[in-house]
Amino acid sequence: MAISSVGFACRSYFPVRTLHSHCLWKIRFNTVAAAIETVDDSDGFFTKDSDSQDKVANGTRDREWKQLNSKDLGISSSMISKSTRKVLNGLKNKGHDVYLVGGCVRDLILKRTPKDFDILTSAELREVVRTFPRCEIVGRRFPICHVYIGDDLVEVSSFSTSAQNYPRNTRTESKESSGSDGDEDCIRLNNCLQRDFTINGLMFDPYAKVVYDYLGGMEDIRKAKVRTVIHAGTSFQQDCARILRAIRIAARLGFRMSKETAHFIKNLSLLVQRLDKGRILMEMNYMLAYGSAEASLRLLWKFGILEILLPIQAAYFARSGFRRRDKRTNMLLSLFANLDKLLAPDRPCHSSLWIAILAFHKALADQPRSPLVVAAFSLAVHNCGDILEAVKITKKITRPHDKSFFELVESEENLDFQTLLDEVMDLDASIKDALNQMTDGYFISKAMAAYPQAPYSDLVFIPLQLYLRAGRIFDCVKKEETQMGFEAKQGSKIEYGSLYSGDFPEIRHVFARVVFDTVFPLNLSQEL
Repeated sequence: MAISSVGFACRSYFPVRTLHSHCLWKIRFNTVAAAIETVDDSDGFFTKDSDSQDKVANGTRDREWKQLNSKDLGISSSMISKSTRKVLNGLKNKGHDVYLVGGCVRDLILKRTPKDFDILTSAELREVVRTFPRCEIVGRRFPICHVYIGDDLVEVSSFSTSAQNYPRNTRTESKESSGSDGDEDCIRLNNCLQRDFTINGLMFDPYAKVVYDYLGGMEDIRKAKVRTVIHAGTSFQQDCARILRAIRIAARLGFRMSKETAHFIKNLSLLVQRLDKGRILMEMNYMLAYGSAEASLRLLWKFGILEILLPIQAAYFARSGFRRRDKRTNMLLSLFANLDKLLAPDRPCHSSLWIAILAFHKALADQPRSPLVVAAFSLAVHNCGDILEAVKITKKITRPHDKSFFELVESEENLDFQTLLDEVMDLDASIKDALNQMTDGYFISKAMAAYPQAPYSDLVFIPLQLYLRAGRIFDCVKKEETQMGFEAKQGSKIEYGSLYSGDFPEIRHVFARVVFDTVFPLNLSQEL
């Protein structure tokens, strides 16, 4: 997918110069890591290339850098959140240089709403703290400032801190710079080289109205491509979380991986097992809770990562005969596709919702049910436990269901009231059992047992508190006519603040909509 509009915008920029024409520099990578050039699929051992270090350094050095007019790229100050503008102005008024960096610049160029805004400043972190009344320094290894503006949080990092934390053997070294502009270019370049992907290596000065591109990020945006800043094998070994970030970014933007990036994602996928469980949960939440869950699941499956992180769901794909590059859909993907329609980077859901959807689907995949049972259950969840009313409404449904899903089985047209009620309660019990299995290392390790070629994984990254919270979504479904302590959502409009914070009535409302729209899809469906 090429981004033609971006390509047009890129034609307007200030004079182009090569990096080494303005400051002489060199890149020194770790000798062993930088020597990685290819991976032998048969045994997984690295093959060294004695010239690869020079290739990486020369390839980066010869890239031309650009200063692009932000107006020509369609970026205006109104696209930056008010809280971010307050932080930018506060630091600028103190005489500090300030830039927007990372994914937010990429998203502004693509006319997308950024998930958040990251600020980089020439100020020391302690100076940032003195500038804002509600500000604190967080993190030991990579300290940054959290600035609180009202209810919003803005992250601010410092050039000095990032330079200290950047390994010296991958840093540029300026020599006899020709002037202050060259010094500034080398400082900015050093920071850009710390980024994971070229499309995240753009810097935007909102006061000079200039976007700095030292790494060819604009070209990769135009080509809709995710490419690592340094050699992909080296990059993923330095920080294996970049493997998951690559999946997340490609899924969200609809970009493809560069050939080298895709190669090493697949062949180094086992590295994600080294990540802290909290980090895995965070990355999975970014994938599944921000409007790109279906694409994320497809890419996780394509690159062989799904069987490491979610073996139960990977087993479902395998049993269904779902190929790595399959363009077809299935019920799991359809559920998340319908969830994606309701979410966006600035309108995410609480993580308990996507966990509940995974458990719901597993219960159906293990024991297919009548679509009327599924409808009654989803209505009972939506009504916050009024199961008798839900069954009554279900008996009146005439809408056809999707017959392509094996999880839905035909049943007698006139299920009696008690049978339907019992089936709903059995489904409820099955979902809670699925939740138990999804958070039990023993069951997870057995999920892919029928596929000996699959990597072993007993990874449980869902913490106890989140497991309990997901289970509480369904606690309202009981046979009793009176449901004490449960309150149903009023109205059909989604309150995204409540959805993000995990408000149970809001979560139940969206869960029911997703399930109902998946089982009974219509182009002109009515809201619940």
